[in-house]
Amino acid sequence: MSSPNIAKIIKKLREELQLSQRQFAKLAGKPHSTIARIENGSMSPTISLLQEIASSAGKELKITFVNQ
Repeated sequence: MSSPNIAKIIKKLREELQLSQRQFAKLAGKPHSTIARIENGSMSPTISLLQEIASSAGKELKITFVNQ
């Protein structure tokens, strides 16, 4: 999954929770800069980081391969 796709997904999750980036970062136990960099596409998060974010938001991380 490319960074722009991940950025959109993370931003959408944050917005669904109605949280600011700072609030979302605090919930996830991460620096605000980490969430900001993920959302602007300048950081490609690891699967481990995505798992931590998903868990903190009460979600399950699921990775699938699909035909394009």
